[in-house]
Amino acid sequence: MQVKEIPAEGITYDQLKIEKIPLSDEYIERDPSLVPAANRAVVINPCRTCMPLGAMFATLGVHKAIPFVQGAQGCTTYVRYTFCRIFKEPAAIANASFHEDTAVFGGWKNFIQGIRNLVVRYWPELIGVVTTCASEIIGDDMVSYIKAAKKKLAEELGEEKAAAVKIVLISTPSFAGSHVVGYDRAARAFVETLAVEKTAPNNKVNIIPGMLNPGDIREIKHLLKVMGIDSIILFDIADVFDTPLRPPATIPYYPKGGTPVADIADMANSLGTVALCPHEGGLGARYLERKFGLRAVVGPPPVGVRHTDMFLQNLSELTGRPVPEELLDERGRLLDFMADTFHHTMMKKVAVFGDPDIVVGVTRFVCELGMEPVAVLSGTPSKTFPQEIENIVREYNFAPQVFNGSDLFEFEEYLKKTRVDLILGNSKGVDIARELEVPLVRVGLFVYDRVGYQKRPVVGYRGGEFLLADIVNSLLDYKYPDDRTQQL
Repeated sequence: MQVKEIPAEGITYDQLKIEKIPLSDEYIERDPSLVPAANRAVVINPCRTCMPLGAMFATLGVHKAIPFVQGAQGCTTYVRYTFCRIFKEPAAIANASFHEDTAVFGGWKNFIQGIRNLVVRYWPELIGVVTTCASEIIGDDMVSYIKAAKKKLAEELGEEKAAAVKIVLISTPSFAGSHVVGYDRAARAFVETLAVEKTAPNNKVNIIPGMLNPGDIREIKHLLKVMGIDSIILFDIADVFDTPLRPPATIPYYPKGGTPVADIADMANSLGTVALCPHEGGLGARYLERKFGLRAVVGPPPVGVRHTDMFLQNLSELTGRPVPEELLDERGRLLDFMADTFHHTMMKKVAVFGDPDIVVGVTRFVCELGMEPVAVLSGTPSKTFPQEIENIVREYNFAPQVFNGSDLFEFEEYLKKTRVDLILGNSKGVDIARELEVPLVRVGLFVYDRVGYQKRPVVGYRGGEFLLADIVNSLLDYKYPDDRTQQL
């Protein structure tokens, strides 16, 4: 890059321009031995982020809950910035404020005082204690720390007020997994801590949605409402990350959304549990199955026709309720839309990347549209992801390159050697799409270079229509069909 010399008096923003000069006129192939992520000691352009982010995302989906991060301030600041960047909403996250002395002597003092300050200032109903690499490596005994914090609260506030604040411990060392694993661990920790007793049946269905957007949660609620099913949605972020702008009714202010703590405790009495994303909530569903005998239905995410059919069928089997005509009409409208646009989607080659569950759902959908996936990447390594993709593409006689736990550098290098018409993934794919001169359809959680994407669903039949419209319009923006005989 060539940067112009900046005068001593400074410049305005509109005068700042950095011109990129390519190193060569043509693409120079990389050293083949360094392209695979497995051969490198570093990750280049990762397609995942840290485990605590997933646990904080989950905790914020509980009503009047605040995550407390046992780590340095940066571990919290980055996550708050990320959530604000995506959802344009504030996120209340507390922090133990680790410094050099804490790394040497441990985080006991910071934790006890931090929990006390958080309670007396904000009076949360629940605190999700999220550990970090630092606290895990130095060996903080978090179970003992929580006992000591509860004792201090009881001494200062009284037993009744102290007992009213639930504390859930979520162990999330980032060196052991990504944000996907952090959310999964949070699902297990919350039901294990709060759903401790099975009493009277509530005739509800537990839904663990995974790290979906507010629009997706609202679409799931729509499907449940039309079927007449009462549910408990664990980590309901719909009215937390897309909350109405209204004067606060109380101070301190909490969004009206989120799953009530009492509902999480009641999950032990439900008919069964549906975890939409196996990697993001499967641990919680399986725990409830082992502990209380509740049937666990783990995946697939209801993206596209077949997977939404399976979701509704599973709900029907759990509750005995048939799929109503209204939802069959929604299915028919999606099929009609697919028929109307198949000449745009048929035989187009696509690449898909992101978190494993959303990638599985999107891969199935593009196959249903007659598109051929040539490269599929999960940023989080998974034992089941390659087989899930194989089971889908075998039906359509496709054979994409599957990247399991790789990074976007390897993904991009592969795409430079093959033809691709479209990329589907989050905002991390912008530079790749520009480099390859193909459209990017933004899908998944981490969409931060567009506004409003968090409000629109991709799940369900109606979400499929939104996603299909984005796919076709993106193709039309880049290349209008050559056959113009029917144009006026």
